[in-house]
Amino acid sequence: MPVDIPAGLLVVASRGQDWADWLDRLPRLLRELLGEWELRVDGTASYGNCALVVPVLTGDGQRAVLKVQFPHWEAETEHLALRAWAGNGAVRLLRADPRRFALLLERLEPRDLTTVDALDACEIVGRTYKRLHVPAGPQYRTLSGELTRWVEGFRKLPASARVPHRYVEQAISLSEDFIADPDTDGRLIHTDLHYENMLAADREPWLVIDPKPLSGDPHYEVAPLIWNRWDEVASAHDLRFAVRQRFWTTVDAAGLDEDRARDWVIVRQMLNVLWTLESTATDQSLPQDWLTRNIAIVKAIQD
Repeated sequence: MPVDIPAGLLVVASRGQDWADWLDRLPRLLRELLGEWELRVDGTASYGNCALVVPVLTGDGQRAVLKVQFPHWEAETEHLALRAWAGNGAVRLLRADPRRFALLLERLEPRDLTTVDALDACEIVGRTYKRLHVPAGPQYRTLSGELTRWVEGFRKLPASARVPHRYVEQAISLSEDFIADPDTDGRLIHTDLHYENMLAADREPWLVIDPKPLSGDPHYEVAPLIWNRWDEVASAHDLRFAVRQRFWTTVDAAGLDEDRARDWVIVRQMLNVLWTLESTATDQSLPQDWLTRNIAIVKAIQD
C-alpha cells in the first residue's frame, strides 16, 4: 500500500534544495523500509516539523509507527537515547536505521498533554525527568559545547538589536558560567520536552517522544513548559505569577535547584530571541509576538 505524503509536509521543499531532495527520495525510502522491515501500512500518515510518521503493523501484527526524518544533527542520536531509556518513561524503540534516519516505534495514542491542565502537565513532566536523566555516554554532543557556539551569537548582537541589551549581557554572563561548570554536561537530556511530546499510552499513562538529546544539565529542560501553551499564560490575571507557577511546579516535581533552573530559563529564552533575530532578514518581518513572549518570560522569572 503506497503512503501518501501529506500536503502539509510537502511545503518544506521551500526551505531549500536539501529539503526538496529529501522529499523526492521519501516515497522510495518508505517503500524500501516497509519491504525490508516487513511492515504493512495501517492508517494515514502524519507529520511534524521535519519527520513523517506512518502507522504500521509488524509481521507479527504488532501496532507500531515508522518515523522517517529529514537528516539533521538533532536527530542523529535519537535512537541512542531511546535505547538508553529502554521504554522507561519514553516510547519504546523497536528498530532503527540511523543511516536512513528511520525508526520503528511502539504506537502510542494521539492524545498529548495539551489535553491536561497545564500545571498538572508540568508536574507529570517534572516527575518524568528523573527517569530520563541517566548518565550520558560520549556519543552525544555536549551542552557546554553547543552553548560555546551559541554564545558567540550573543556577542555579535549590536546594541541596537530589538531586545533589551541588559538581558543580552545577562545571557552572556550566565552562559560563560555554565560553559565553565562541569555539571553542565554528563546527563542525558531530552532538550525539547513540552506538552505535545508526551503521548497517552497503554502500558503507562504518558510516554515521552521525539528527543533531541544532548549530554547536559537536567535544569536545562524546564523552559519549553513555560513558553508553550502561552495563550493560557497571557490571558492570566497576573502573567508574572502564571509564569512562575509553571516554573515552581516543574522544579518541585523534578527536585531541581530553583536558582540553577531559573538561570537556564533566562539563557534559553534569550537563545530563542537570538535565533529569531539571526533568521529574520529585516526588522519589518520580525515575529514581534514571539519576541515579546520570550522577553516577558525573562522579565517575569526574575523581577
